[in-house]
Amino acid sequence: MDFFKAYDEWLKSEKLTDSERDELLAMDDEEKKAAFYGNLEFGTAGLRGVMGVGTARMNIHVIRHATQGFADVILRSGTADMGIAICYDCRIGSREFAVAAAEVMAANGIKSRVFESMRPTPELSFAVRHYGCAAGINVTASHNPKEYNGYKVYWSDGAQLPPDKAGEIAARMAELDVFSGPKVMPVSEAEAKGLVTWLGEETDSAFLHEVLAQSSGRDFSAVGDSFKVVYTPFHGTGYRLIPYVLNRIGVKKLYCVEEQMVPDGSFPTVKSPNPEDPQGFKLAIELADRVGADFIIGSDPDADRVGIMIRDKSGSFVPVSGNLTGVLLLDYIIKTRRESGAMPENPVALKTIVTTELARRVAEDGGVRCIDTFTGFKFMAEKKNQLEEAGEGKVIFSYEESYGYMVGDYVRDKDAVTASMLLTEMAMWYAEKGMTLFDAAQDIFSKFGYYLEKTVNLYMQGLDGLQNMKKLMCSLRENPPEEIAGTHVQEVRDYLTGISRTKKEEKKLELSGSNVLKYILDDGTAVVVRPSGTEPKIKIYILTRGEDKGDCIEKIDRFEKWAEQFAE
Repeated sequence: MDFFKAYDEWLKSEKLTDSERDELLAMDDEEKKAAFYGNLEFGTAGLRGVMGVGTARMNIHVIRHATQGFADVILRSGTADMGIAICYDCRIGSREFAVAAAEVMAANGIKSRVFESMRPTPELSFAVRHYGCAAGINVTASHNPKEYNGYKVYWSDGAQLPPDKAGEIAARMAELDVFSGPKVMPVSEAEAKGLVTWLGEETDSAFLHEVLAQSSGRDFSAVGDSFKVVYTPFHGTGYRLIPYVLNRIGVKKLYCVEEQMVPDGSFPTVKSPNPEDPQGFKLAIELADRVGADFIIGSDPDADRVGIMIRDKSGSFVPVSGNLTGVLLLDYIIKTRRESGAMPENPVALKTIVTTELARRVAEDGGVRCIDTFTGFKFMAEKKNQLEEAGEGKVIFSYEESYGYMVGDYVRDKDAVTASMLLTEMAMWYAEKGMTLFDAAQDIFSKFGYYLEKTVNLYMQGLDGLQNMKKLMCSLRENPPEEIAGTHVQEVRDYLTGISRTKKEEKKLELSGSNVLKYILDDGTAVVVRPSGTEPKIKIYILTRGEDKGDCIEKIDRFEKWAEQFAE
C-alpha cells in the first residue's frame, strides 16, 4: 500500500476525531510520507515512535491495533484467565493509551489490572510476576525525547517478549485492519463487569518490600548524618519510590531537584530526559554544589535506567559511564555478600556482548562466573531463568552498558528503584572507609588495568534509513575489514550466524541469531556494530583497554574516526 492511499483511507475513517482529521488535513506531502510510509514495526521491545496521526506514528489507533494482536496471541496461548497488568509513565498520552489497551483487552474477555497512576517500569514487571499474570503492557518511551511514546510488552515471567511471541503478534497485526480489527469495550463498562481493576498502594508496598530486601541492611548512621545526596527523576515516575527507599536505608540529607520532581511529559527543564546525557544533570549539579552534596543520582522517565555523578579529585562532579557504574556495583555486591556470608553457591553475573570486559575481570576475581547475553534484559531474564531452573547457577547481578541494572528475583527487567538504593548504599559504604566512588574506580583500574568505552550513534533517518542500515550491515558482513584504524583485526564474531572467524580457524559461538558484528583487535580493543532495536540508528561500540586513561583515549579517538566514516 502506498502512503497516499493509506493517508486517504485514514482521512475517510469514521474512527478519527475532528482534531485528528485536522492534523491530517494540515500535512504537506513530506509529512504524509513520514506518517504513512509504513507501519511501526512490532518487535521484542514492542512499539516506539513519534506521536501523531498515521500508520508510522504512535496514536490510539495503533495502540488498539497492537493490543488486539496481543489479545489474540494471549487467547491462543490458553492463559487469558490469568489476566494482564498495565502500567504507564509521565508522557503525553500515556494514560489515554493505557486505558485504550485495557478497553481492547476487556472486549476480548481478558481482565486487566491497571495502575491507577504512573509507576516505574520495574513495578510493572513485578506486578506481572506478583499477581501471576499472563502478560503485561507498559506505555512508555523510556528515555527518548518528548516527541516519542511507546508500547512495551511483557510475558508471564515479567520479562519483555521473546522473539517468537513478538513475531506472533506482528503476524496477527498484519492480518487485522487498524480500524475495524480491534474490539473495544468502554472502560466504565469493563469496570462494572470486573474486567478492569486498579492497582495502587498495595502493589507499591509489596514491590518496595522486595526492593528493600536487596539492601545489605548495614547501619550507615556513622555517615548518614553527613552524607548528602541529590536526586532527580527528570520529571518522571521515580519521584515517589526512589526518595522513599533512599530514606529507608539511612540517607538523612536527601535533596531533590524540585523543578524536576514535577511529573511532566514535555520535560521542560531538559533537552533530553536521559541519564546518559550529562547535560541533563545541570540543575542537579547546581543544587549539589549549593548544598555541598557528595553524590548525584538521576533516573529516566520510566525509572528503569539510572545514572550517577561523583566528585573527582578536584571536587568537580563528573559523570560515570554505565559500564563503570555496573563494574563498581558488581564489585560492591560481591564484596558485601562475601563479607556478610550472603553469597549463594555458584554465583553468576550477566552482562551483554557490548558491555565492558572489566566486569568479567572483577567478577572472576571475586569468584563469580560472568556470562554474556545479547543486548536487552529479555535475554538476561531468559538466561537467568535457564540457569536457575537447571540448578546451574544463581544470578546475583545483571547489567548492560546503557545504564540498566537488575538484581533480585522479583523483576525481570532493568530497575532504577533498586539500583538507586544500592548505588547510594555503595557510595555511603565507601564514605565510611574515607573513600569516594572516584577513589574506588581508581583502585579497580590499578588492579585490572584501564578500561574506557565510547558508543558512536549513526542516525539514519527518513524513508531510506532502514534500507541504509541494512546495506551497511550487509557490506560489513560480506567484506569484513582486515584492519580498523591501522590495527589488525584478530577475530570477527558474527552473532547472526553464530560463527567466529580468525585466519587460523572458524568456530561456533554460544550465541547466534542477532544482527551484530564484533571485531576483536590485536591491541585488545573490541569494536561492535549493532543496529538499534528502538531507533533509526546503528550503534558502534568501542571498548578499549590500555596502560592508562591517555592510552585508552588515543585508541578511542582513532576508532571513532573509523566509525564516523559510515555516517557520510
